[in-house]
Amino acid sequence: MSSLTRSSKLRSRRHLVYGREREERMRETRRGSMSPLAFVALLQLLSLPPLASGNRLNPSVLQKNSPHCYDIPVPFPFGINGTGTFRPGFEITCSNTQGNPAMLSFGANLQFQLLNISLEGGYVRIVGRAITWFCYNTTTGEDVPFSLAIDLKGTPFTYSDTMNKFTAIGCDAMAMIQGSGPHNYTGGCVSFCATRDSVISGSCSSVGCCQASVPRGLKSLKLNFSSIRTMTGSKKDTSGACSKAFIVDKDWFKFSTEDLEANDNDDNRPVVLEWSIGNQTCEEVQRRKPPDYACVDEHSRCYNSGNGIGYRCNCSQGYAGNPYVSGGCRDIDECIDPRMNNCVWRCINKEGDFDCICPPGSSGDGRKQGSGCRKVALLEIGLGLGLALLVMLLLVGVCAYWGVKRRKTRKLKQKYFLQNGGLLLQQQISSRQAAARIFSSEELESATENFNETRVLGHGGYGTVYRGVLSDGRVVAIKKSKLVDQSQIEQFINEVVILSQVNHKNVVKLLGCCLETQVPLLVYEYISNGTLSHHVHGSRVPMSWENRLRIAVETAGALAYLHSASAKPIIHRDVKSANILLDEDYTAKVSDFGASRLIPYDQTHLTTLVQGTLGYLDPEYFRTSILTEKSDVYSFGVVLMELLMREKPISPGRPEEERNLAFRFVTLLEEKRLLSVVDRRTVEEAGERQLHAAAQLARRCLNLRGEDRPTMKEVTVELNALGRLLMQHSARERRKKGRSLGVPWEFSGGGTEEEYGSSAVFSESSSFMGR
Repeated sequence: MSSLTRSSKLRSRRHLVYGREREERMRETRRGSMSPLAFVALLQLLSLPPLASGNRLNPSVLQKNSPHCYDIPVPFPFGINGTGTFRPGFEITCSNTQGNPAMLSFGANLQFQLLNISLEGGYVRIVGRAITWFCYNTTTGEDVPFSLAIDLKGTPFTYSDTMNKFTAIGCDAMAMIQGSGPHNYTGGCVSFCATRDSVISGSCSSVGCCQASVPRGLKSLKLNFSSIRTMTGSKKDTSGACSKAFIVDKDWFKFSTEDLEANDNDDNRPVVLEWSIGNQTCEEVQRRKPPDYACVDEHSRCYNSGNGIGYRCNCSQGYAGNPYVSGGCRDIDECIDPRMNNCVWRCINKEGDFDCICPPGSSGDGRKQGSGCRKVALLEIGLGLGLALLVMLLLVGVCAYWGVKRRKTRKLKQKYFLQNGGLLLQQQISSRQAAARIFSSEELESATENFNETRVLGHGGYGTVYRGVLSDGRVVAIKKSKLVDQSQIEQFINEVVILSQVNHKNVVKLLGCCLETQVPLLVYEYISNGTLSHHVHGSRVPMSWENRLRIAVETAGALAYLHSASAKPIIHRDVKSANILLDEDYTAKVSDFGASRLIPYDQTHLTTLVQGTLGYLDPEYFRTSILTEKSDVYSFGVVLMELLMREKPISPGRPEEERNLAFRFVTLLEEKRLLSVVDRRTVEEAGERQLHAAAQLARRCLNLRGEDRPTMKEVTVELNALGRLLMQHSARERRKKGRSLGVPWEFSGGGTEEEYGSSAVFSESSSFMGR
């Protein structure tokens, strides 16, 4: 074992020091902060006479009777094998000898080291293994997989979805998690790095390391990998380093560049498991009260488990302890702060509750909900006046605090405005070079109800989009970016200026921006009918081929306009069906220019950091980092392929060689089997000749070499020809059925089918596609 591997193991062992000391420190930290109201209440308490309260019982004392394995309390329903009782599935093995830690049993021969048990939280923390490896053997030249995961089926435990994270480490990996529980689940994340120098320790943001959520109620799982380089046709990483994926306690894991080099598959990490009783809800189990009902104490109550499986127990209000044993819930004294409980004089504890009484010589019952004591002593009058003065001083201090805070907020907004290029944009607007409007942060906060989660329209790779209603009643879409490069502010303002001048019916209109926030906010016109991706893949009613072809024509025309007809050529760089919006009339609107780049007049390309969406990303751009307008052509080819086959670009459930739809599409086309996977309704609506032409056009857009692809203007011309062919096909079908000829929609440009007969889209017989 290398020294690097040994140091990685030592670091893992140091991180596994869990126990009650860490949780006590976190609770003390939370108790260390005090709100102004709590501070005033404390002063009131100190001003009162001594209270004749009962014996206050600390809930932690109730755990002293629980058996211990080393320093780990083992409360029922857990129990130590051979020395106590426990519910089935909650068995702890403990030898209490040096070097043999407490072990949680999963069946007869499967045990894992136990770190701690939370009775109130309903979870345990173990040293578990849910991990898979994918290594490239430099000697044999083969991929070596390894996978191991705890199967929790038949146990009272599930993987915690709130305290764990699915994590992948590697420079060439798409890690997938396929799990079973109440619902089948497939998810994952992508980890990639072009060079090791681009990886940053402590940052798990898809560069060398990525993380995804664990599904709720997960009992068993399968982990697997796919090579991104293989999927995009690039050269495989042969450095010998392994990619790995695992489920881990999110508060424990801190990514380090050393993790990329640690290839030993014996790297154990802490995992949090939630536990529950049975598989029924509280309502079901309380209806028939079975003999093994767990909430046995008379002061206990049942509540449903947060993972959707079974139930747990808690002590009722005013009690604390172990609700799973008879007499385990003990009364706790609530006479902590009589003023906070409207108690005027003294607080007297009683079983599960408390009473407040009045001093001698006064009237009134003095109870929590009563009228209080009517006669007040002189000392109390003085204390009341002093308290009133203190409250006045406190109010003056609060007013002064808010005044200072408002001034700081104004200064901060001014700082962000200047930092984000506000003066430059104002200069452009005043000279009428920009049609954008500058919105204030208050205006956009009011429009979105302070960016309320209920106003979210969608999340993207570059930010979140909110639905907003301006003061004049206009509905807009407000994009809140994740970050902005301060060195590119001038270019950002220039893009805002250019995009505000873009005037095309199939491009979402940029209305303006707000520069008073840390990252600029962009305001677009609101498109109400969702995305093309939703209508193609998520709608129960399939979209007709007529609408799909029209949307393809409109999208191609918009991209051709951006490439050649706008003030400066614009490369979108993230063309995909999710970025094509549809209005009420199903008119296409190209949106989301967060990754777009302007091309100077004297240049044909740009060298940039690779950005885009897996499945739509141009392989040539991925390999060379050289961005041209042909990169948009490739992405549009994928969209056209989606419209033709109604399948997603990446299908994790298929074999690895068929997951990338572009590769599968080309293979089907070459083997003349494409019509076998196109649905019959599309074939009937379009006709084999038109589908063949559309497939050949998509194939040309998907050429691996950019110079072999057509321009977007050429694509638009050929798609218009397909539209005229569709009109003639529809007319023939109607004449066959004796119906009158109707024009479904209007194409740009004139010409007949014969005029386009020599076009590349009609160059081969439709029999090439097979039947």
